[in-house]
Amino acid sequence: MPRRYLPYFAAVGLAASLAALPANATEKKYDPGATDQEIKIGNLAPYSGPASAYGIIGRVAAAFFRKVNDEGGINGRKITFVSYDDAFSPPKAVEQARKLVESDEVLMIYQSVGTPSNAAIQKFLNARKVPQLFVASNATRWGDPDHFPWTMGWQPNFQNEGRAYAKYILQNYPNAKIAMLWQNDDGGRDEAKGLRDGLGERASMIVADSSFELSEPTIDAHIARLGSSGADIFVSWTTPKASAQAIRKLAELEPVVFLAGVSTSVASVLLPAGLENAKGIISNAYLKDPSHPAWSNDAATRDWNAFMDRYLPDGDKADRVTVYGYAVAHTLLEVLKRCGDDLTRNNIMRQAANLRDLDVPMLLPGIKINTSAKDCFPIEQMQLIRFDGQRWQALGELIDGEVGSAGTN
Repeated sequence: MPRRYLPYFAAVGLAASLAALPANATEKKYDPGATDQEIKIGNLAPYSGPASAYGIIGRVAAAFFRKVNDEGGINGRKITFVSYDDAFSPPKAVEQARKLVESDEVLMIYQSVGTPSNAAIQKFLNARKVPQLFVASNATRWGDPDHFPWTMGWQPNFQNEGRAYAKYILQNYPNAKIAMLWQNDDGGRDEAKGLRDGLGERASMIVADSSFELSEPTIDAHIARLGSSGADIFVSWTTPKASAQAIRKLAELEPVVFLAGVSTSVASVLLPAGLENAKGIISNAYLKDPSHPAWSNDAATRDWNAFMDRYLPDGDKADRVTVYGYAVAHTLLEVLKRCGDDLTRNNIMRQAANLRDLDVPMLLPGIKINTSAKDCFPIEQMQLIRFDGQRWQALGELIDGEVGSAGTN
């Protein structure tokens, strides 16, 4: 063969060899916020304002990603976590979300906190096809892929919680009168709907209900009005600050109290309210309580303690929200690992919607994460719990979720 043809045949051979390789062996796919070296993640949290107790969610995420980076990152890429304070204000959330997407160019918005703020940014993020992933809110609207395919929640939703309480009330207090207090937003309406739907034809057991605005400095007037109804069961769906106020006031009336799962923190709710005042309160859980003796020798709990000691040493281990932030961050870690070198926004949502019986550290035994293209509720199980004056104790077996897509509600 003449020498002048060798470069030609060498080039043809190389091209044929490359063509024979799988596409993912040579091709990396990135959207804004991802490179060979970096994955940029955005977040909004109320570091100030009326729901500042939830600001710890952003701090736990930042600490967890520092841990991930110290251990080599995700598939060799380090995480840059950009978190802004939205003060639990929807207009501020919109402003900060635009900044994250348009100026910071994050790959996704992860674990932004609260129903009002996330509702305010949901249409914008879906229009821009930016993942609004593992929203830090129990609202049912985060599981509506037909209308909002770029949004996904994580924890059990509010309607499921309301149905669980209704089932327990019907079984144990069939002749009770119920009063309920709920926050005037999508989350509060979800919770009230879940309780009414769960009671079904017995919904007339609800003799009084009242909504409140987050901006109200005290809910004492609402409690007094509900207390005058003669109800012997009180259902409180409120943020930590309002929950502590409600518990203190309700101690004077001595009803059976059901408390929102988002406000079960001993540190930020029950201690300020008075542990004796909180005795007997019923709520729900899906995460392990690290302070409970049942988990003292648990491997996942030991790992969580080590994480807190090293990466969030000033964090309050009695605050169960830190456990929540740790568990959901593990879920995101798994999703990003599965993305490999295809770090596009579309693939992130594809992987998040393809989780099967995923075990996540600090979930209660038996609770698994499952998602699909039509099921955007990762966790649909919970366990009722009762406070004994010192700690929460399990009350019965796991309860499976009963609420379908938000689009059907």
